Amino acid sequence: MAQVSGRCDERFAAVQEVFERNLDEGLDLGASCAAYLDGEAVVDIWGGCVDAERTTPWVADTIANVWSTTKTMTNLCALVLADAAELDFGARVVRYWPEFAAGGKRDVEVRHLLGHTSGLAGWTVPVTVEDLYDWEKASSLLAGQEPWWEPGSAGGYHALTQGFLVGELVRRITGQTLGGFFAEQVAGPLGADFFIGTPPTADPRVAPLVPPEELPRVREEDAPFALRTFLNPPMSAETSSTVPWRRAEVPAANGHGNARSVAAVHSVLACGGEARGVRLLSAAGCARVLEEQFDGRDLVLGVPIRYGMGFGLSSEVVPGGPRTFYWGGWGGSVVVADLDARLCVAYVMNKMGSGVVGDDRGSSLVRAAFAALT
Repeated sequence: MAQVSGRCDERFAAVQEVFERNLDEGLDLGASCAAYLDGEAVVDIWGGCVDAERTTPWVADTIANVWSTTKTMTNLCALVLADAAELDFGARVVRYWPEFAAGGKRDVEVRHLLGHTSGLAGWTVPVTVEDLYDWEKASSLLAGQEPWWEPGSAGGYHALTQGFLVGELVRRITGQTLGGFFAEQVAGPLGADFFIGTPPTADPRVAPLVPPEELPRVREEDAPFALRTFLNPPMSAETSSTVPWRRAEVPAANGHGNARSVAAVHSVLACGGEARGVRLLSAAGCARVLEEQFDGRDLVLGVPIRYGMGFGLSSEVVPGGPRTFYWGGWGGSVVVADLDARLCVAYVMNKMGSGVVGDDRGSSLVRAAFAALT
């Protein structure tokens, strides 16, 4: 039997049972799961090991690269600025970033960036992983290029670019980097152990990711922009274990945290902007997450999807309540929140599955948590 530590309210015992089964069946190597209800932790558990040799246990403060679950943190920063009337989702991007007008993008709106509809799913010129560590280069290239489709007319997952696009708006408005703004305005007030730009002091706590057994397969006839997005630059799971990757700010992909920190942050959104005495935004500001930006087949992922303002929304493909929102990361990390239930659930692990945005390990934990409310 897997050794699982932490706490789990009796009402949510089924969540721990699923978590233990994932470890016992070898689906997980090391992992954490957390759930917050009405802003308070009702599940905060962890178990397994941080290394493939199973010599070092996953402990309470172990963290891992969560890949695209980072986007939820980045887009929350945009929601905070919008709620403070410093960022207008309906305004043209050029209002804040004049250089963005190049390439016929003068009419692209801020909401197009958050809703994956801007046509900037990737870079047109070849870029390297090292280019991602150069903020000025990565963002300037996007500002100068033409969109791949008519902005607002279709959705295509902005796998790496969304972080630079939204992050540059945050920088232009606040004078801070995205990681700096997040640390000061979100993680700090909430006491959340999550980093976008991980400091050297956190390195000993990082669980290296175990690469997936196979890479996701997307047919170009289903997703015409998949290869242009995912292979420029070509990414590998091993990249996440390098020091340059950790130190850089890649706000769509290199956030480091655990389930507790991910759920603690999203509990604020689930609870109308305030949790545990900390208010980040208004209830109306939280509800903007639900403003639909796209509903159809994604040109990059090749699957039906429904995008809200910075998050995925429930649909026939991803069921949930009318006010449920979510996102996940390559290999399996995921967070799901619901404004009506005032519940959020997060899962972070180190053994990557083959999915781009989540898999059954995380979704089974989410289902168990929401079932506990019925």
